[in-house]
Amino acid sequence: MRQDLERAPARRRAHSAVRIMLGVAIGGSLLATPAWSQSFTDRFKNLFGGGSSDQAPTISNGPAAESNLTCPSVSIRSGAATYAVGLPGKEASGNDLRYQVVISRTARECNLSSGMIKANIGIQGRVIAGPAGAPENVDVPIRVAVVQDGVSPKTVFTKAYRTNVMMGSNGNVPFSLVMEDVVYPAPSADVNDAYVFYIGFDPQALKPEPKARKR
Repeated sequence: MRQDLERAPARRRAHSAVRIMLGVAIGGSLLATPAWSQSFTDRFKNLFGGGSSDQAPTISNGPAAESNLTCPSVSIRSGAATYAVGLPGKEASGNDLRYQVVISRTARECNLSSGMIKANIGIQGRVIAGPAGAPENVDVPIRVAVVQDGVSPKTVFTKAYRTNVMMGSNGNVPFSLVMEDVVYPAPSADVNDAYVFYIGFDPQALKPEPKARKR
């Protein structure tokens, strides 16, 4: 259910900035992340500790907020929910599986300023070693996309990210990643509900960029 900020009680509109997050908890422990994302991660932890909500958080832009836009939900793209790596030249299955990565939790928050929405998107997951044995360090490739869903989906923003995970002796290691640079134009109210944050594993993000041709 949306919250109209124009009708919010005066004491709420007096706050200089209000950030609202929503997550879907599926289990698993937390792992400390770099200092640059610590502030959001603290709220990330508190959110999952307090359970989840089915309401879409309202986008905030301070005391003069006049928008009833809501922060898009986070959805894991079909076919990109897991990332499995096998031995060289082998399929990532059975005894040839080196490791598998899964996403277990998500959270997001949005802020509106000067017609642009800045979103923070957080994910948590696990790297699980397979029978073939995982390497000491695992690169996890993630892609985030802001999409206006519909008959003809429109990609508004997309970017690939990667994080490195050090494997422990137990072969089951949690990881977390917070993307704080997702920025896109605020949608009109009539298409707001069609916007979705899609996330998923993208192995192409690990490939080096092609070298520029020499003239």
